[in-house]
Amino acid sequence: MSKAERVLLGDLAEVTPGPSGSLLDQLGNELDGVPVVTPSDIDDRHQVDARKIRRLPHNQAARLGRFTLRQGDIVLVRQGSLGKLALIDGHFGGWLYNSSCARVRSRDPAVLPEYLCLHLSSPAAQEEMFRRALPGTVQSLNAKILGGLPIMVPSLDRQHDVIAAVADIDELTLVHRETARRLDAVRRALLADVFSEG
Repeated sequence: MSKAERVLLGDLAEVTPGPSGSLLDQLGNELDGVPVVTPSDIDDRHQVDARKIRRLPHNQAARLGRFTLRQGDIVLVRQGSLGKLALIDGHFGGWLYNSSCARVRSRDPAVLPEYLCLHLSSPAAQEEMFRRALPGTVQSLNAKILGGLPIMVPSLDRQHDVIAAVADIDELTLVHRETARRLDAVRRALLADVFSEG
C-alpha cells in the first residue's frame, strides 16, 4: 500500500469475543492454572499488568483453546470500560481473556500489530467505538461492530515510523514523570524539615 488506505478492521483481523462467563466460573486467585486477562489487568500504557491476574484451573482452560492468546494479539475491552486495550507480548502467550474482552488478531502482513494497537487507541478510533456501542446498563461492542471500524493503513515504512515516534514520546513521558515524582519527594522533605524546626 503506497498511500494510506481506509480498510475495515474485520477485513484486516479476526475479532473474537471472549468465552461465556459461565465457562470462567472457576476463575480464582490460585497460583496454579491458566492466567485470564480481564479489563482490570489492562493498564493505561496498553500493557497487561499481571500483578493481580487470576487463573482458571487447567482442566477448565483445556476446553477454551480457541480463546488463547499469542504474541501480536490485541485484547480490547468490549463491555464496561470500552476501548481499553493491550498488545500481547511473548510473555502472555497461551493465556486466556474473559467475556468482557475481545481478541483482535491481525491476519494481514501489511498491518503491524503495534500499529493496529496504536490506531485502535487513538482518539478518533475510541470516539468511533463509543459512538457505535450498543446502549444499555453497560455499553457494549460486539464482533460485528468492531469488525466495521475503519482503519487507516499506510505503508509498512510509515507504520514503523509511527511506532518509533510514539515509543520515543512514551519514553520521554516516563522520564519526566519520574523526574516530577523525585522533585515532589524533595519538596515534601524540604517542607517537612523547615516546618519541623523550632
